[in-house]
Amino acid sequence: MNCTTESVAEIVGEDARMSETRPSEDVDKGRLEAELTVSLPRGLGADAVLPSTSSEDPLRMVSRMANLKQDAIPGAAPELLPVRMLNEFVYCPRLAYLEWVQGEWQENADTVEGTFVHRRVDTQSGRLPEPSAEGDESPPLKVRSLKLEAPRLGILAVMDLVEAEGGEAVPIDFKRGKPPDNAHRAWDPERVQVCAQALILRENGWKCERGMLYFTEARQRVEIPIDQELLRLTMDAIGQARSVLASPMIPPPLLNSPRCPRCSLVEICQPDEVNFVAGRLDGSVRRLVPPLAEALPLYVQEQGYSVGVSGEVLEVRERGKRIGEARLLDTSQVCLRGNAQISTQAIRAVADRGIPICYLTYGGWLAAVTTGMTHKNIHLRQSQFRAAFDSERSLELARQFVWAKIRNCRTMVMRNARDLDPAVPLELKRLGSAARAASSVESLLGIEGMAARVYFSQFGSMLKKPIEGYDFDGRNRRPPRDPVNALLSYMYSLMTKDFTVAALSIGLDPYQGFFHQPRYGRPSLSLDLMEEFRPLLGDSTVLTLLNNGIVDGDNFTRSGGAVYLSSAGRRAAIQAYERRLDTPIVHPVFGYKISYRRVMLVQVRLLGRFLQGEIDHYPAFVTR
Repeated sequence: MNCTTESVAEIVGEDARMSETRPSEDVDKGRLEAELTVSLPRGLGADAVLPSTSSEDPLRMVSRMANLKQDAIPGAAPELLPVRMLNEFVYCPRLAYLEWVQGEWQENADTVEGTFVHRRVDTQSGRLPEPSAEGDESPPLKVRSLKLEAPRLGILAVMDLVEAEGGEAVPIDFKRGKPPDNAHRAWDPERVQVCAQALILRENGWKCERGMLYFTEARQRVEIPIDQELLRLTMDAIGQARSVLASPMIPPPLLNSPRCPRCSLVEICQPDEVNFVAGRLDGSVRRLVPPLAEALPLYVQEQGYSVGVSGEVLEVRERGKRIGEARLLDTSQVCLRGNAQISTQAIRAVADRGIPICYLTYGGWLAAVTTGMTHKNIHLRQSQFRAAFDSERSLELARQFVWAKIRNCRTMVMRNARDLDPAVPLELKRLGSAARAASSVESLLGIEGMAARVYFSQFGSMLKKPIEGYDFDGRNRRPPRDPVNALLSYMYSLMTKDFTVAALSIGLDPYQGFFHQPRYGRPSLSLDLMEEFRPLLGDSTVLTLLNNGIVDGDNFTRSGGAVYLSSAGRRAAIQAYERRLDTPIVHPVFGYKISYRRVMLVQVRLLGRFLQGEIDHYPAFVTR
């Protein structure tokens, strides 16, 4: 291989891509020895069987999967495959599927750095003329950010830089980092990408026998010869990508791969979690995401307040005067209570960044959600509705939701109740077992109701500081008639909001549930998902507020027999709830420690994996 050193200013690159999120030390050395065939069926079918536990190379695995003779969903892959997609597909077929079929994307430090490295490519410069005749002595030229198509091959590319002289052209692709220490001085995904660019140039009449990779950190070029071995690998990748990306089944995750930790989609992909539940992973599950979420909700409660935007900052204003602010980067939701308002400019800013706006009633119930364009993963929603209309699958999920809720209620009572009658945990244990064996959703509703009565009969014994002048005598609502029930209802409303946002964020329909049957305006799936978390998040926060004296009788008001939180009481409740969400907890299935806020999204994504057939059961969250 020929390597040369030159100034960074001489070359500009394409936009940031996932292929640039992997430093050489995070990737297994040596190229992927995939045994592929160019002639492939159109795709995988919904009944395709996932590979068993194996260290099989991902491309070989996908090759074997693609040869399962099933009908694909036509049109899932674009007519012209972007060369970036080939790069990602060779690196990780699942990554390519997540991005290009399911429309997933998430930034991390590496993708941001890649964007910076390629910052000049957005400004196109130069024009590539028709290839010159042999012997033409036209001066050499450089064209940046060149978009070309190859309709016969079915691919297209935006090339970082093309250097052309006479009838010969050389594509040069920008990469962050340094050349890897292997035989080719480049990884196969990057070699395939450059080769595909060369093939596009050839189809457009240029002679192209080599390409280049330019590594910005080393300021070094690496020559990539377009030989027969690389041509075969590239043509196979094109055929494989078309086959797999047209399939309704996502490829399985890589197994214990060192590529996963630095991937920006690792939280969405859940490689170790899916492999563990599917029985393909031996050993411990790696925690591949930060334990705490960096972005938090912005709550605007006071009437007359408004939210605007200035640059990258959301501003909370009262009569035009700024009284608070939050960086967009640090904001996960904008929650507006009552008549608090938000400007059109701020709506655009948060929608562009995937931040939902939640509109709450004066009482705190979710009334509406504003988001950007609906999540593109239509296959997930189709799977959700198929499962909802399948009585057996709906019952299977409902059993898990209710069993986990009863199990967690039993844990709460055993931890916190004073002078606990031993018959109570035994009865809750019996009802939990009955829930797992329920023969219908209707019988499950009855079991859940009995368990709730037993649990709330003990709730008063968990209160160390009852509020003077009020008695707690079991659960009541619509309206709540005492401070405990007012707090419980408010906590459940906040949880409904958060699970609705979580469901929308991955492409599920929050209104189509499995245990809670659809009713106009009711987010049934959100209510399903929050069942196992009611005692752990809502009830636990209420106990914290009351037992620690954070709220007292002054934080409530009476009106016609109903009891409501005051403005100060709501503020204290929200702060306590958000603190609870940031509490670290060991996941009972995977064994790593993350916050409840992270756990909620992990569970919602696991439900999506179950609905799409990646795992054979939904692992409910139960604490010890």
